[in-house]
Amino acid sequence: MGLAELLEKYVPTTDPRCRVPHAKALGMLLRSIVVEREPIYRAQETVHGFATGLFGIASGNLKSLSDDRLGRALDRLFEADRAALLTEVVLAVAKRFAVQLQQLHNDSTSISFCGQYRDQSPSSRSGKRAPAITYGYSKQHRPDLKQLLFILTTDADGGVPVQFRTADGNTNDSITHIETWNTLRTVAGRADFLYVADSKLCSQDNLSFIDRAGGRFVTVMPRSRREDKLFHKWLQTETPSWELVWDRPSVRHRYGPRDVWSVYRDPVGSAEGFVIIWVWSTLLTLRQQARRHRNIATAIEALTALRRRILGPRSRVRGGPRIDLGVELILEKNRLRRYLKVKRIPRPEHTFKQTHSHNHSVRSTVMMCWIPRAATGISRFPRRRHTYVPRSLTAPGWHDARDVAPRHIAFCYCDSIGTREFTYAAQYLTCMFPCQRFTDSLAATCDDSGPVWVATPSP
Repeated sequence: MGLAELLEKYVPTTDPRCRVPHAKALGMLLRSIVVEREPIYRAQETVHGFATGLFGIASGNLKSLSDDRLGRALDRLFEADRAALLTEVVLAVAKRFAVQLQQLHNDSTSISFCGQYRDQSPSSRSGKRAPAITYGYSKQHRPDLKQLLFILTTDADGGVPVQFRTADGNTNDSITHIETWNTLRTVAGRADFLYVADSKLCSQDNLSFIDRAGGRFVTVMPRSRREDKLFHKWLQTETPSWELVWDRPSVRHRYGPRDVWSVYRDPVGSAEGFVIIWVWSTLLTLRQQARRHRNIATAIEALTALRRRILGPRSRVRGGPRIDLGVELILEKNRLRRYLKVKRIPRPEHTFKQTHSHNHSVRSTVMMCWIPRAATGISRFPRRRHTYVPRSLTAPGWHDARDVAPRHIAFCYCDSIGTREFTYAAQYLTCMFPCQRFTDSLAATCDDSGPVWVATPSP
């Protein structure tokens, strides 16, 4: 491949005091990474354990390969024209191994770092700025760590790396494709190669730039596009004419269902005028359906546990905003906003306690075991009347205890019975707990609360 000559060309050694040229030091470091992948400070041990000549270093210069020497060689490599160097290396590899460079796949990922990295100033000699290690969207789900964005493009023929570079940790993937495509056009020597990338490529600027330059591309349409929403809405009433393009046995399961792929070409196309082809895979449908059911079951269990926490005697989840936040976190974790709708309906349950005549305090608590309490209240129904002031329009006066007790008992257990009308609650209590004194007093007070049907208790 002529890698040593290329390193000599782009990373020359201008200081005559260097016993080991920069190109030889970088070549030795590259070979050690392929063999052992040891740290830089252990480079001498790695070379000493193998034949020294295989690393391109004479045995007399082995002591000069310190970590400082390798660090200075890496500094010169950083200051060199690395893009041109990489281009020539890729062209040499393509020529040596007959790589066609007809279909190139691009993807990016994040590399996390531990540490502060406060001082990230440009190089003092060349003025070049290294990619900033900073916070960004972590694809490894570690937002607490700083990162770099690593971009790699490989050839479909054997997965040979064609182009790679790093960018700042907070760089958006969508703005990296134009620069990457220009580099690939220079490497391939033409623009008609097929550029394959993920949904970050599907933007008007990227697609229009590649199309105007005579390139071809294949990408995935994100769900945020209007075309996706219109097609899913159209599917509710129409059936597309799917065309079978692939039918093979299942790769993962020997006796599983077959992997069938069908396509449908959209007659309208995208808003930019490009062709849209919808793909349907039977195995992908089954996998997504199973994952969706699993997520729904997990979310329902989490919502049930949240409900038990809310209704607990010592619940710390109080207030509507905090409950809504708990529900939102559950739906977001399981990705069920499109499939599961949760609505919070306030339904307070009250109990009433009489401190003295006609003064009731409301407690916002859940009544438990109300039937024994109702039976106790009815059994303790007053046996005799008490003297009270006659009723009038201006001065109602004190009600009789036998008149007040039926209403009070029925009113206390309205919510437990499932009604807001204490008259119906009184009827229910009359049938549940037959008591002649309770029935007679309830019938006597019907003129104040309206007509009430009273069940006569059995003797």
